[in-house]
Amino acid sequence: MPRGGRAPGGEASYDLVVAGARVLVAGAFTPAEVGVRDGVVMAIEPLGTGLEGARMTRLADDEVLLPGLVDTHVHVNEPGRTEWEGFRSATRAAAAGGVTTIVDMPLNSIPPTTSVAALDVKRRAAAAAGLAVDVGFWGGIVPGNLGDLRPLVAEGVFGFKCFLVDSGVEEFPPVTATELEAAMGMLAELDRPVIVHAEDPAVIGHAPRPRGRLYADFLASRPSAAEEAAITTVIEAARRTGTRAHILHLSSATALPLIAAAKRDGVRLTAETCPHYLALTAEDVPAGATAYKCCPPIRETDNRDALWGGLEDGTIDLVVTDHSPAPADLKHAGGGDFDEAWGGIASLQLGLPVVWTEARRRGIPLERVVGWMASAPARMAGVAGKGELAVGGAADLAVVAPEAEFTVEAARLEHRHPITPYDGRTLRGVVRATYLGGEPVAPEVTRGRMLRHP
Repeated sequence: MPRGGRAPGGEASYDLVVAGARVLVAGAFTPAEVGVRDGVVMAIEPLGTGLEGARMTRLADDEVLLPGLVDTHVHVNEPGRTEWEGFRSATRAAAAGGVTTIVDMPLNSIPPTTSVAALDVKRRAAAAAGLAVDVGFWGGIVPGNLGDLRPLVAEGVFGFKCFLVDSGVEEFPPVTATELEAAMGMLAELDRPVIVHAEDPAVIGHAPRPRGRLYADFLASRPSAAEEAAITTVIEAARRTGTRAHILHLSSATALPLIAAAKRDGVRLTAETCPHYLALTAEDVPAGATAYKCCPPIRETDNRDALWGGLEDGTIDLVVTDHSPAPADLKHAGGGDFDEAWGGIASLQLGLPVVWTEARRRGIPLERVVGWMASAPARMAGVAGKGELAVGGAADLAVVAPEAEFTVEAARLEHRHPITPYDGRTLRGVVRATYLGGEPVAPEVTRGRMLRHP
């Protein structure tokens, strides 16, 4: 492969060359030229080498080149609840936020992805809708579907999600600790992660019922003890079975010592948190502002700071959005009553700037943020060739101006519904271009693929 110039016959060596002073390679920014052919990064050379491509892009002075982000926690909701979101709107929002790969949750679609037949329905819906970025799928664990797990693995799901507490939708019921361990035992030999919504139903059952418009009352209904108890259940089941287990959307920093101790003991455990837990605080949620409602909940300022500490010391492995939108009549149900409103935060398009804005304030470099939001999610889910800029990897790229500011206007987001707690916030980090397989993503283009675990 020539480092520069032209290939035999006179054609350009690469389909695309991107050159700039700040290209994120192996966790550090470096002046580089990136050569792409057939959707794959074929060369990364020092800036000035002179790679030639059919298309040449040079970064502006305020821009950096990042690997496309990987978001492994997205509720697309299609089919069945496409009015909440959908593959077309979700993948367009992802691309606008520099995300080039998402992995779709098995709920809140109807049917949920708990069998091969249901997975086929979902894939047909995705194909009909059209995808702006690549999409993989999680399977689901529910009572009675143990026999469906192995066939779903054969069909390429990346792992399996379950709830230990009511999911909020009747077609995806929670599992008991015994059912969780039985599924883990089967999946240990298949080497697929079990990803768990870890809140304990008994603890929540004894907590006060949330009523009314005060966020403090809602917060009291989902105490930290519920996360601690459920995470203990997951850890012990993973310890006994040897299964890879992953804690979804960690909100309670009091569980960090449990996770850290389990990792030291050799339990195959990872954990994620989300932009809303890192940027928002319970003290700042206005009365009746149900756009902030999610489960587990946004907690206090000291808790937020401790979660950042857990990221920095490696106890928390990754950051993903848990994008979970709903129509206004559900999100604002009850006129601001936190008990009645649907829980879930829409942030797929905003994940990177939300996290980067807060990380920058804390002196954390962009390189670490991208590691948490690109390479770490790809590793957890086993999404091959994604999440880092490397020779032989996918040419999924994001051009970002990290110091540029913008004010969030919910109505201008690609999300299906203009509802987000970040509306009106000033954030840093403007995504100026996104490439999928070396091709620029445009609103009218549907080039995304459906991924299967290799």
